[in-house]
Amino acid sequence: MPPRKGVMQEDRQSQDIMEPTLWRKSGWIAQVVDNDDEGWAVAMTRVGDDEPALVGPWTMGRDKKNPKPLDQSAFLTLVKTATEVLMRHEQTLRARLHNSLTFADPSGRRVRADLDIVPDDDDPHAILAIVDAITGAPLRQGRVSAAFKLTALAATQFLAGRGD
Repeated sequence: MPPRKGVMQEDRQSQDIMEPTLWRKSGWIAQVVDNDDEGWAVAMTRVGDDEPALVGPWTMGRDKKNPKPLDQSAFLTLVKTATEVLMRHEQTLRARLHNSLTFADPSGRRVRADLDIVPDDDDPHAILAIVDAITGAPLRQGRVSAAFKLTALAATQFLAGRGD
């Protein structure tokens, strides 16, 4: 009995592919594509992702018409570059969704306020946590507006039980 179509497709998707214009290995897919009149491009996509993490120009072959074939060295370089691009995107997203501020409260105690924005389409909000900067002991935590502006004054008011 021949294998089911879906099973064969799953096996094909999990296998390494090392063809001149398509490599699939180590969780990444490198595909050389025609870049209209501008020559060739290579797209690096993490397996399971819908969009490529990296698209860049690709070298012409010796005949100055067809693309240079992918090889192990080029693939490893592309994986490294695409991984770095994804890491920078994640760092940027983290920086946009997290903010921290250390200051002295009215009693002179050093406190740190951490604001973490929750990007929810239906219910955007943020969590504000205030901790003792020396011991790390939690002082107060709660939900605030996603538009909350983290300042020493706003955090002090939140700590005192006033404000958003």
